[in-house]
Amino acid sequence: MTARAAVMGAGSWGTVFAKVLRDAGTEVTLWGRRPGTIESINERRENPDYLPGVELPPGIRATTDPAEALAGADIVALAVPSQTLRANLTVWAPLLPSDAALVSLMKGVELGTTRRMSEVIQEVADVPEERVAAVCGPNLAREIAAGQPGAAVAACSDEETARRIQAACMTPYFRIYTNPDVVGCELGGAVKNVIALCVGIAVGLGFGDSTRAMLMTRGLAEIARLGAALGADEHTFAGLAGMGDLIATCSSPLSRNRTFGENLGRGMTLEQVISVTKQTAEGVKSSEAVLELARKHSVEMPITELVAAVMHHGMSIAEAAALLMSRSPKPERYGV
Repeated sequence: MTARAAVMGAGSWGTVFAKVLRDAGTEVTLWGRRPGTIESINERRENPDYLPGVELPPGIRATTDPAEALAGADIVALAVPSQTLRANLTVWAPLLPSDAALVSLMKGVELGTTRRMSEVIQEVADVPEERVAAVCGPNLAREIAAGQPGAAVAACSDEETARRIQAACMTPYFRIYTNPDVVGCELGGAVKNVIALCVGIAVGLGFGDSTRAMLMTRGLAEIARLGAALGADEHTFAGLAGMGDLIATCSSPLSRNRTFGENLGRGMTLEQVISVTKQTAEGVKSSEAVLELARKHSVEMPITELVAAVMHHGMSIAEAAALLMSRSPKPERYGV
């Protein structure tokens, strides 16, 4: 029987994931809050707000009615900004089909609670962890939309649920691997956004590949340290949801977090960058939540700490760079 999916969120990644699902033969309904966007998807098969010029496959049905989107869904993919998940899901929870797999496409940590997105889903929807998964990996929306080869990880504690998601979105251009390590996959996705902000700042300042490689490598060490403290599998961070996602987000000009940092590095004020940023750069808000999570578990994360200070506490980029480079280096096996 053909699987049926609801994708809740018609931003760039939500729209592309709907395309992947449809290309895999899954029936898809895409929910969005903007009537104009929904009308364009239904009538012209294009999302002009987030993916102008990208033709969507026939069969994606779009709606502004969450009840219509969720009715009869086997898989519910959540693709809203991470800090809005709780509010949105509180409204949607009574509409969720009782046996649907709930899939997080979000990469963040909730402010105030320091919960990962799968934890928020379990709490608000009141479902067991076996029904909750996260799709993570080095997936830049416009490249996947163009059918360029890509891959991701469906992370879930229940192998059967992970395989259901895998089967629903496997296409000739997009491969899905399964992994039981939800903690590691979600942390990789959330913290890499923070590291990408720092790499972007370095790019904007005119620094080269050596600096970028240093920040990415030490950033991966921060992700792995936090993961170890929270019980993640260390091997996850060498895979698609760890190193892969970090490389793509830190290296590509298509990355909104890197671009946000790059604009800061070029001399724009924080307010100016926010005003010209059309899509959510998750690392900006998540930096404080990630840092709070690290402090709860006594994990040292110097790059994250300085990014949070620049984004939220008025520290200058020059001061942050000086503090980072003046730290006393420790043996590498123990981290910077």
